[in-house]
Amino acid sequence: MSSYNSYSSEYDALFGGLLLTFIIVGIVLGILGYIITAIIFYNAAKTNGLAEIAFWSWIPIANAYVLFALGSIKTSTDEIKKDALKFLLIYIALAIISIIPFIGILASIALMVISIYYIYRLFYRWIGDTGKSILFVFLTFITCSIFYYVYGLLRMKKPFVA
Repeated sequence: MSSYNSYSSEYDALFGGLLLTFIIVGIVLGILGYIITAIIFYNAAKTNGLAEIAFWSWIPIANAYVLFALGSIKTSTDEIKKDALKFLLIYIALAIISIIPFIGILASIALMVISIYYIYRLFYRWIGDTGKSILFVFLTFITCSIFYYVYGLLRMKKPFVA
């Protein structure tokens, strides 16, 4: 008499469990990364004279507004806010366009370029050196953002150099 086995292979359950584990770990790491980034943006904004927009750090997608404000090349607070709002609207428009086939690839590349540039600007404002800022951007990508989180947590309560 044969017993009924619902799995076509013994390894299907193993791979299903591994996939579920990777998904759960990915979600937990994503939430942790979001919280650390929000803490960094919030404290950096408060430290560098942008306390009135620091709360935006905790709102998904809108926290890009704080990144754009922190990386702005403008000097007055009103100009910084206008510049950050302009880039936030461009960022949101590119995110919406990125779901359109073919054109979406170009929009996604543009999103990535804008994000990398503003991460570079944030490092530059913390350090004041172009070469080190570029190196830190590369280290951020090589270490899957761990370098950014560690360096950001160390520098978030110090005023910008540049």
